[in-house]
Amino acid sequence: VQLQASGGGLVQPGGSLRLSCVARGSIFSIGAMSWTRQAPGKQRELVATITSGGSTNAADSVKGRFTISRDNGKNTVYLQMNSLKPEDTAVYYCNAIIRSSFYSSGSTYWGQGTQVTVSS
Repeated sequence: VQLQASGGGLVQPGGSLRLSCVARGSIFSIGAMSWTRQAPGKQRELVATITSGGSTNAADSVKGRFTISRDNGKNTVYLQMNSLKPEDTAVYYCNAIIRSSFYSSGSTYWGQGTQVTVSS
């Protein structure tokens, strides 16, 4: 199982980006999917989580600006980021709890990270 994140880049303050993360491989089911981020010199921060049923939770720092969603048919999680601020600059990582078969328990898989830079 692999997670592949994409969609990062350079954007001006106030701009928007949409991150995508697709899970590929031997997948029986996907549970919760999340985005975390890590800025230089800072600890990794949980940004947002979405359950298999579609319930979401987001960090206070991004509420009202970021929206997490998922397409279960495509094994993909998205992070729509609006009103971006310089402090949102970080490497963004996706992760998901995935069962590879009916008989297996869920394991957490991580994507490779995608850089988001907010600067004028």
